[in-house]
Amino acid sequence: MQGEGQAIGGRSMASMTGQLLVATPALKDPNFDRTVVLLVAHEPGGALGVVLNRATEVPVADVLGDWSALARDPAVLFEGGPVQPDSAICLARMRHPVRRLKGFHQVLGAVGTIDLSVDPDRMRENVSGIRVFAGYSGWGAGQLEQEIEEGSWFVLDALPGDAFVDRPDDLWPMVLRRQGGMMAAVAHFPPDVSLN
Repeated sequence: MQGEGQAIGGRSMASMTGQLLVATPALKDPNFDRTVVLLVAHEPGGALGVVLNRATEVPVADVLGDWSALARDPAVLFEGGPVQPDSAICLARMRHPVRRLKGFHQVLGAVGTIDLSVDPDRMRENVSGIRVFAGYSGWGAGQLEQEIEEGSWFVLDALPGDAFVDRPDDLWPMVLRRQGGMMAAVAHFPPDVSLN
């Protein structure tokens, strides 16, 4: 289930920044079981993404009070991945077409990362919502490409709203169902069935 522009067998792949990695039922790493990861960076040296569907119960207000007014429901921290869980990555969705804005790095359309050291009041008129992730998912050079070749991930197009859904637990089946065909059938794969 490779996306267009990707190569197999050690040849280079086009950047997958802004695409979704959707865990296949074959992926057995508990850190990524039924996860949907938005890749915020993919370069020859590796890749970095955040898990979009692992909400915690920790309110954004408890950790980043000044930013909490911009947090979308559920306004809680999300587990972005197992790497550096004490760090934070913030995704923002802009209200207007993206123009150069200090502290904002575009990932997909109006969605990008935002620098949390910037004054949130400066961003208020431009940002329609944020989501804050504790930690991230990271891959070294060639590691992600290998996992894709092994069948651990589907690489799918992201929609701007994927990172900001109200019911993040429903994101994995929702993304699969919208693909149609056999991919939609995977959304109904029982969670406790082993492929080994």
